[in-house]
Amino acid sequence: MRTSPHLIKPTPLQVVMLKVAVALLPGIAAYAWVFGAGILLQVLLATVTALATEAACLKLRNYPIKPFITDGSAIVTAWLLALSLPPLSSWWMVVLATVIAIGLAKHLYGGLGQNPFNPAMVGFAVMMVSFPAQMSRWNAPLSLPSVDLTTWQQFGYILSGHLPQGLSFDTLASATPLDSVKTALLQQHSMSDIFSGAIFQSADWLSFLPSSVALIAVGYLLGGLYLLQQRIIAWPLPVAFLTVLLGMSGLFHLINPAQYTSPAFHLLSGAAVLGAFFIVTDPVTAPTTLRGRLIYAALIGLLTWLIRTFGGYPDGVAFAVLIMNIAAPFIDQYTQPAVFGRKPQGGVKHGH
Repeated sequence: MRTSPHLIKPTPLQVVMLKVAVALLPGIAAYAWVFGAGILLQVLLATVTALATEAACLKLRNYPIKPFITDGSAIVTAWLLALSLPPLSSWWMVVLATVIAIGLAKHLYGGLGQNPFNPAMVGFAVMMVSFPAQMSRWNAPLSLPSVDLTTWQQFGYILSGHLPQGLSFDTLASATPLDSVKTALLQQHSMSDIFSGAIFQSADWLSFLPSSVALIAVGYLLGGLYLLQQRIIAWPLPVAFLTVLLGMSGLFHLINPAQYTSPAFHLLSGAAVLGAFFIVTDPVTAPTTLRGRLIYAALIGLLTWLIRTFGGYPDGVAFAVLIMNIAAPFIDQYTQPAVFGRKPQGGVKHGH
C-alpha cells in the first residue's frame, strides 16, 4: 500500500471545528476591544447553554453524549450566535437564542449534518422577529466619549439588567451604521448630508466607523483567510457572495451616490465579512457542486443587498442565508455534473 493511488484521509470533525473556533478568535478579540468585555460573557453563556442543550437533546434521542458533545459543532454555533447578538444582550436572550439554535434548528431535524437551515441564523432570526426592540438595543463603541462602562458594569447589566446609579442604557445606546444610514435615507437625507456630520454628530458611532466596525471586519477577514489557507472552507462561497454584494452596491452607488451607500460601507458594516467566511460557507446547508456554490452564494449576496437597501431590516445576511438554505437542495439537484461516460448536453462523452 506504499504505492499510488492513495485515498486522502478526511480531516476529523473535531479538527475542523477547532480551526473554525481559532479563526473566530481575532474577530472576538476585536469585538471585545471595540465594545468591551461583555461579549466574552455572552460567548461563555452561549457556549454553556449550547453544550447543555446538546446533551439534553442527545439524551432524549438515546444517542451517546460524549462523541457528539465533544465534536465542537455546538461551540462554533454558540460563538457565531453570540457574535450576531447586540453586545450587551440580556442573559435570557443569549440563552433562549442558543436553545432555539441547538434544540430546534439542529436536533429537530436529526442533528449535525441533517439540519437544512443554519442553526445560528435561525436563532438570530427568531430573536429578531420576536424581540425587535431588544435586538435593536446596541450600545455605542467604547471609543466614544459618552461611553464609560467598566467590564464589571457590563457583566452586571447582562446578568441583571441594571446599571450603576446615574447611568442608563439610553445614554449608551446608538443605532448601528446600517440602521443610521437607512433611517436617514428614509427621511430624504442625502448621503453627503449623512457623512458630512450634518445628520450625525461626533457622539454617534457612525463617525467612528473606520476605527470601530472596520477593526472587527478585519478580525473576521484574518480568520476567513486562515480557513481558506487550511482548506476548511470552499473559496467559491465567500468570493461569489462578496462579489455580488460589492458589485451591486458599487453599481448603484455609481448611478446615484446620493441615495446608495458605497461598497466599502457595505463591506465594513454589519455581518458582511462574518457571513462571507463563517456563515455562507456552512458545509451542511450549502450546495456541494462548484456551480451550485457560486449560484447559491451569489444569490445570498444579492438578497443581502436588496434587504439592506429596500427591506425593513438594517442587515440582511441572516435572512438571505435562510432563504437560500431552502433553495440549496434544488440548486444542487440542477447543477450536478454529467455522469462519467454519459453524453452531456454538448454531445461530447467524458473521457473521449
